[in-house]
Amino acid sequence: MAKAPQSNDKSGHRERMRAKVLAHGAGGLADYELLEFLLFGVQPRGDTKPAAKKLIEAFGSLGAVLAATPEEIARVDGVGPATGAMLAVAMESARRAAREQAAAGPVLSSWTKLIEYLRVAMGHARTEEFRILFLDSKNRLIRDEVFSRGTVNQTAVYPREVIRRALEIGSTAIIMVHNHPSGDPTPSRADIEITKDVRDAGELLGVALHDHVVISKAGHGSFRSMGLL
Repeated sequence: MAKAPQSNDKSGHRERMRAKVLAHGAGGLADYELLEFLLFGVQPRGDTKPAAKKLIEAFGSLGAVLAATPEEIARVDGVGPATGAMLAVAMESARRAAREQAAAGPVLSSWTKLIEYLRVAMGHARTEEFRILFLDSKNRLIRDEVFSRGTVNQTAVYPREVIRRALEIGSTAIIMVHNHPSGDPTPSRADIEITKDVRDAGELLGVALHDHVVISKAGHGSFRSMGLL
């Protein structure tokens, strides 16, 4: 007796996932399912679940996958360069959307949105990154620049260069930000010293240092909240 033809279950799975998202939004999807769905765009046929799970296993979390470079993504077995490019675009889209929210008004009155942006932009980076948020006289964000990148736990910052850049673009206040790839947002002695140096240099030339924020995948630390500024 002949067997009945089997349905294309993988195609059906994709349709069920699309229907679920359209009906209830993407909030109910597991992390690997979000990646699985994104991979539909670069793998039009076949099962994307194994690749999604491999990526999370390789990097440890969804955030870390999105923060990985295309080259790092491509080194995962069974994942090609097209996936790395697509995930880079997804990450940059999320970063720009979060930055747009943070810059919608005075930064100091939108602190939660600012921290959300910084965690998207820097929280899962595997090397230390130092950035400056340049503000105008009404504390609106006018420029957001990565000032330096370092090794896993070290980056070079020169106070005079920070203040010189603020004066160049007409910024009257700044917020310093850097990440701790270790996951611990506790400021180091070097962090405290460089903060004092930048604050003192800024006071001489009319550039206020509002805060220094340390970002990590586990949370964040504010120098001003901790009484260090």
